[in-house]
Amino acid sequence: MMEQRPTRVNPSEETIKIGPLGIRFLLTGDDSNGSASVFELLVPLGQKLPAPAHKNDAYEETLYGIEGVLTWTVDGKPIEVGPGQALCIPRGAVHRFDNLGSEDVKTARRHIPCDHGPRVLPRSRRSHRRRRRGPPDRARMMDVFRRHGMTLAAPPHTR
Repeated sequence: MMEQRPTRVNPSEETIKIGPLGIRFLLTGDDSNGSASVFELLVPLGQKLPAPAHKNDAYEETLYGIEGVLTWTVDGKPIEVGPGQALCIPRGAVHRFDNLGSEDVKTARRHIPCDHGPRVLPRSRRSHRRRRRGPPDRARMMDVFRRHGMTLAAPPHTR
C-alpha cells in the first residue's frame, strides 16, 4: 500500500536552473502517485530549448501561457502560445520551443501520467554543462531521455 502524503499546496516547491531556464516544480509524480507532474517554466527573452527536439513516449504534455509568447514547434508546425492560451502536445509528437518574442516567458506545464520531477534534472544539467564544452554526447542524451519516457528526434539532415 502506498504511503498517504499530507495534502498541501505546492508540496514539491523547488526551482531548478538548466542554463538560463528556470523550472519551478509544484507537484511531482511522488505527490500524485505517478499520475502527474506540474511545473512552471521560465524562459528568458531569446532563449531556446537547450536539448534537441524530442517526443514524449509515456505522457501527454499540456502547457498554459502565463506571461509572454513561447513558440512551440510541434511535428514541424510552429505554434505561438501566449497568456491565457493552452496547448496539448500528444504522446509521440516531436516538439521543442523557442522564445522568439519581445519579453521573458512563463508557462505552466503538466505531464500526465508522469512520475518524474526535480530528480530527473541533475542528469540534464550535466548534459547541458558538457554541451558548453563541446557538442553534446548524443548517445548519453538518448539514454537520459529514454529513462524518462522521451525519445530524441532524429537530427536535422545537412547537405
